[in-house]
Amino acid sequence: MTSDTATLDESPSPNEDSELNQSISGKLLYFYVLGDVLGSGIYVLIGLVAAAVGGAFWTAFAVGVTVATITGLAYAELVTKYPQAAGAALYVHKAFGKKPLTFFITFCMLSASFAAAGSLANGFAKYFNEIWKEAPSLIVALGFIVMLAIINAIGITESVVANMVMTFIEVAGLIIVLIIGAIVVSKGDSNFNVLTEFSVGDNPALGLLAGVALSFFAMTGFENAANVAEETRDPVRTFPKALIAGMATAGVLYVVIAITAAISVPIAKLSESEAALMEVVRTDVLPISLEVMTTMFAIIAMVAITNTCLVCLVTESRILYGMAREDVVPGFFAKVSGRQVPWIATIFSLLVIGGLLVSPADLEKLANVTVLFTLLIYALVIVSAIKLDKDDRTSGGFRAPRALLYVGIIANFVILGYVIWDDSSSLIYCAALLGIGLVLFVIERLTGSRDRSGDDLKDLEA
Repeated sequence: MTSDTATLDESPSPNEDSELNQSISGKLLYFYVLGDVLGSGIYVLIGLVAAAVGGAFWTAFAVGVTVATITGLAYAELVTKYPQAAGAALYVHKAFGKKPLTFFITFCMLSASFAAAGSLANGFAKYFNEIWKEAPSLIVALGFIVMLAIINAIGITESVVANMVMTFIEVAGLIIVLIIGAIVVSKGDSNFNVLTEFSVGDNPALGLLAGVALSFFAMTGFENAANVAEETRDPVRTFPKALIAGMATAGVLYVVIAITAAISVPIAKLSESEAALMEVVRTDVLPISLEVMTTMFAIIAMVAITNTCLVCLVTESRILYGMAREDVVPGFFAKVSGRQVPWIATIFSLLVIGGLLVSPADLEKLANVTVLFTLLIYALVIVSAIKLDKDDRTSGGFRAPRALLYVGIIANFVILGYVIWDDSSSLIYCAALLGIGLVLFVIERLTGSRDRSGDDLKDLEA
């Protein structure tokens, strides 16, 4: 164990030389996690999951939630050891100490977030078209991303508070869905038999795996919280509680909402809809004008998507900021504005997401790209947690059950293999995003600081 690591064990607090504000409380972090996870899937991808699985698609969400939560345990453990910006890249570097691998994971994280933001922007445009059908979807999606970049530029505290407010709004939308479901059940119009039906004939396991792969996108986002650990108050105490509580709340809501949608609306209609939860509202069982309800719900859904996408923008800029400080990407990404925001990193993120939006990739394609990157990252983070447990134990920190972590490694690789087999063309977009990272790596190697030694990232050990 190095002397730097020993210091970390004694006081696992954020870097004293950090230029970021430690302004996020445990409560704000809980809503940060909850809002990020909720908005990304339940409003956007529920129809695609229903199409893949059938009436039993709630089981796909249940399995996806379970696998993601196991991964969340590894993140919770590692954050209590290393409460710094950079997230998974930091953990993999701590475990393996290889700068090329650190860089690779960094850009996998960024690429996953870029693709997720593009997918969500497409989802936002679809709900926007429920209100204004003539609006060009691409312009709406691009304008949406620009708006979020501006919010991010204002400051981290304002961004997280906005996230909390939007979380309350998106939960209100889910409550509306639950109320509609309860009314449908009370009228005897629900079909509970559909909850055990799979749409893939003799191979329900394959259909379930397809649904899990898609629903996994819905649970991505919790890892973003690790990248604001350096801006969280007392992360050793607050982070594990906030992360696991946020994921558990989101997971229960996902399963309940999926069941409600399945028993309230024919599966074929859910599967064909570009805004599937809107079909629940269109059952028109509430004593309110359907036009008013659809407009209000579209606005709520857009707020929910905004919530998650805002977290993506915050995360991307913080990853670039954290790794620029370690000479992994060019140093200009570490420049901060007067409001202590990594402004160059924010603009760069905006440009990459804009490029994805003008590409031929649709919502599902970008979701698959996100899942591919995320599953690889999750598996490596779990491996890092297991390896670092042997080399670097932090007294008083959170420790995940080892048996669950081994299950998590297997599950992540199984889902990863399925996504590659089912949609191999997504690898093209993965390669393109990593190509951007390679360019940044070359720029840093040619122009970066030479006062650090090879693969030894000193500040990551501080």
